[in-house]
Amino acid sequence: MSLRFHEIAEQNHRILNPFTEDQLLLLGEICGIRAGQRQLDLCCGKGEMLCCWSALAGITGVGVDISPVFLAAARRRAAELQVSEQVSFVEGNASVYPIAPGAFDIVSCIGATWIGGGLVGTLNMARPGLRGRDALLLVGEPYWIDPPPDEAVAAIAGGNAALFASLASTLERIESAGLELVEMVAANHHGWDRYTARQWLAVSDWLRANPGSPDAAHVRELHERYRREYMAYTRRYLGWAVFVLRQP
Repeated sequence: MSLRFHEIAEQNHRILNPFTEDQLLLLGEICGIRAGQRQLDLCCGKGEMLCCWSALAGITGVGVDISPVFLAAARRRAAELQVSEQVSFVEGNASVYPIAPGAFDIVSCIGATWIGGGLVGTLNMARPGLRGRDALLLVGEPYWIDPPPDEAVAAIAGGNAALFASLASTLERIESAGLELVEMVAANHHGWDRYTARQWLAVSDWLRANPGSPDAAHVRELHERYRREYMAYTRRYLGWAVFVLRQP
């Protein structure tokens, strides 16, 4: 149901995380994207990063995601930006996707480190795909802005405070995976609000249009819970950033 909820809630989104379009372009500039590079994007969502960077700089690549709804949107976006010959999308579980060793200049997993059981596991899983020491690994990950109270941990992290770390401890986790942090682009409150609050209208519209759906009660329950959690805790205690990493 969680996936179905996000397909409903994020139906009007292009970027499925707290990033703005300007930040996505800034990240591409930081990465020095250019023609001839190849990228693997794990849990690519609607493929906005791949499509945008391919249109902007001529990179090629492949995106992997479990949602056929999101992938259909990714393919439409690729056609819209006329990059369908440069990028492709694979439906599947990114946690078991066979990553070709040394095949990519950029490997990214933006906001989905659950695929590797957490940040370190995901980095270890993605790292073999890097093509040499200059290749980049991009990971989007939440972090605790301040030590959260127990009620915030219960709401946001299911009672597991170690699910996320402070920024300093996130750096330690990155270094424990044998990678060097060389840049970062952090979401701000505006990005969080646009990502999260935009979902509320989408879900409200869906519930109005589908009052008899067997999913309606559960969608409404999740909608109300997530909205309350955001207003009470997430906006205050949880940050989010894309960390740019490479092999030292």
